[in-house]
Amino acid sequence: MESPSYPTYTEPWDSAHQWDTRADCEVRQILDRIADKWSLLVISLLDGRSLRFGQLMRLIDGVSQRMLTITLRQLERDGLLTRHVYPVSPPHVEYTLTEMGRSLRQTIQPLVAWTETHQDAIAHARNAYDRSHEG
Repeated sequence: MESPSYPTYTEPWDSAHQWDTRADCEVRQILDRIADKWSLLVISLLDGRSLRFGQLMRLIDGVSQRMLTITLRQLERDGLLTRHVYPVSPPHVEYTLTEMGRSLRQTIQPLVAWTETHQDAIAHARNAYDRSHEG
């Protein structure tokens, strides 16, 4: 009998498929969480520093207060950041990456660099595609 903790697919192009079919695998859920645009921005902004909620709100263009709150809670729950509450009035709260969060930041940095390097080519490709698919 095959163990449910090991993928049944061996080809590289099939390995992603197992994330959808195996009920006991949380890889897809974790990837969905850490790869969403707000999480990536929070992780990038907290690199090497602590920030307060209001600072994050100002630095992340387009995020709502509700989405930032949800994102911070999820990242804290996943062990990627810590929330430190200072006992003052009004409460002072800072967010900092954990060791695991810092290692994730190191992992996503090449993706960010790739995006910055290729952003013009991607914009050109999008424009060409849109022109070729007009009306």
